[in-house]
Amino acid sequence: MLKRVAAINDLSGIGRCSLTVAIPILSALKVQCCPFPTAILSSQTNYPEFTFLDFTDEMNSYKTVWKNLSIEFDCIYSGFLGSIQQIEIVLNFIKENSASLVVVDPVMGDNGILYPTFTKEMCNEMKELVKRSNLITPNLTEACILTEKEYRLDYTRDELISIAKTLSSLGPENVVITGIVENDNIINLAYNKTTDQPYFTSVKYNNRSYSGTGDIFTSIVCGLLANNYDLNFAVNTATNYIYKTINYTSQFKTNRNDGVMFEMFLSDLTNL
Repeated sequence: MLKRVAAINDLSGIGRCSLTVAIPILSALKVQCCPFPTAILSSQTNYPEFTFLDFTDEMNSYKTVWKNLSIEFDCIYSGFLGSIQQIEIVLNFIKENSASLVVVDPVMGDNGILYPTFTKEMCNEMKELVKRSNLITPNLTEACILTEKEYRLDYTRDELISIAKTLSSLGPENVVITGIVENDNIINLAYNKTTDQPYFTSVKYNNRSYSGTGDIFTSIVCGLLANNYDLNFAVNTATNYIYKTINYTSQFKTNRNDGVMFEMFLSDLTNL
């Protein structure tokens, strides 16, 4: 039987991010992706113009129908959540599906800056979601927010491991801190509470940044864990996939908001 993942995120018509990447990537990994939209947009919010349909009022009804149909999920995977109410809906959904693997990408900020839509209260509520997760994939900014540490670019590897351990102490068995710049490289740190063993991946940094790469990364890790691959293999696969797609996309003069051309490499995932 295929594993079934409830993917909770927004859906943008233009801009490869959120559900637009989660659906094809999870499918390529031979996982059934069941979209649970939080909002529907014509184009992702970094574009100068976009429409925005808030799905909050429908989310409770949406999950109630799934419950009435006795749908069971092997994994719950949440990404960007736009309000305290949405976070609370996800918390309740997790409680109703207590046997599910819970993957949380605690999207709150980047480059040391909290996103404009986020408040201190929302960050605290996000921490409650982190406590109920099995895996979290914060970037360094979000890791610092969750642990109430100062955002710095010069953390040593030992200090990063300490942050990962602090995050794990909140609840999740597995922690992956993503997108850390180290000299001319981008590193990701994976930490498992049971083994107490950190695992670093490192690839060359070409100074190019695209929207949605974090969503691609977490979608790959989520799909592989759902299919019982180990964390280190999942993180290494996701790291190399992102590296390949960024290098390929950087050959073309595309809008960074349009994301990376991940479609060109989906066969890498279907062949795993």
